[in-house]
Amino acid sequence: MIKRISTLLMAMGLSIGTLVAQEVKTTLSAQIYGYQKDMVYFDCLQTPFIAQEFYTNPGEEHIYNFECKDLVCLTINGRTTVLLQPGDSLHVDITYEGKSVQVEYSGSERAVANNKLMKSMETLKRTLRYKNQLLGCVALDIKPKTRIDDSRTLLEKATALIEKSAASVEAKNYVAAIIDYDVYMSFIEYPVMYESVRGLAIAEQEIGDYWTITEGYTLRGDNQALMCPEYASLLMRYCFYMHAKAAHNEGKTYEMPKMMEEMYEQLAECYEGGQRDFVLYILLRNFIMNGQEIERADVLYKDYVEKYNSNAFYKEMLDMLLQ
Repeated sequence: MIKRISTLLMAMGLSIGTLVAQEVKTTLSAQIYGYQKDMVYFDCLQTPFIAQEFYTNPGEEHIYNFECKDLVCLTINGRTTVLLQPGDSLHVDITYEGKSVQVEYSGSERAVANNKLMKSMETLKRTLRYKNQLLGCVALDIKPKTRIDDSRTLLEKATALIEKSAASVEAKNYVAAIIDYDVYMSFIEYPVMYESVRGLAIAEQEIGDYWTITEGYTLRGDNQALMCPEYASLLMRYCFYMHAKAAHNEGKTYEMPKMMEEMYEQLAECYEGGQRDFVLYILLRNFIMNGQEIERADVLYKDYVEKYNSNAFYKEMLDMLLQ
């Protein structure tokens, strides 16, 4: 179990928001049909301490009771994502049909509403034929202008769905952070990726001024965004984009940092408060979990704790990983 959790953590950007409330019993149950593997896995994106596994038995109800202090996001078999808040009780019926997965929810009213909102985002993307992976878009030769136009459409339609949803404020914040990741990573990263792979200069991609493409966007600082793995990636990439923009305005060339120490320095300079605490924690956690030259993290860890850390969970997690 521990080895599998560690492997999962290495593959994902994990975090958790500031937790101040008391832990409350929360329940996730699932009945699964058409699943061909031996084990059913429940895994939390915020903490490895919320995880469970069951032997596959079609139709059997797999029930997992745990305690949490804030909204958490779990995956079932790495494919089906669910949101749970303290005290929620959610039941999920999952049917695998080839490459497709049919999902139905029941349980407490808030839990069902939250997960219907999450599911509506997946449905919207399918309707728009909006791909999650940018490399897949490059492989299909989706032009940057098309990707950016599609991203604007996604943002508009997703925002409308979020606003009219019966989901909780916390769930709406978390889902909005994921959509921001999809949209603004496409704005920032896709033109550069397309230029690198397809050889078409950004200036020739018909996307307008690349250096003003994020104007008007306000970075999120709510607790739910700062526990969202996808949003951590966006914050990091946005920081490097802003450094590149500053260099461009001065007629200089910018190269994104490749070493952890350089990344740490630029991220610490770029952000403040909870956003800085969040991205530095994720940077250090990812490096430590990678399992190579861990001693390099020691100096930065001490600097982080002394200057920037305010979230006790982040420190506790890093302390555990460094042992």
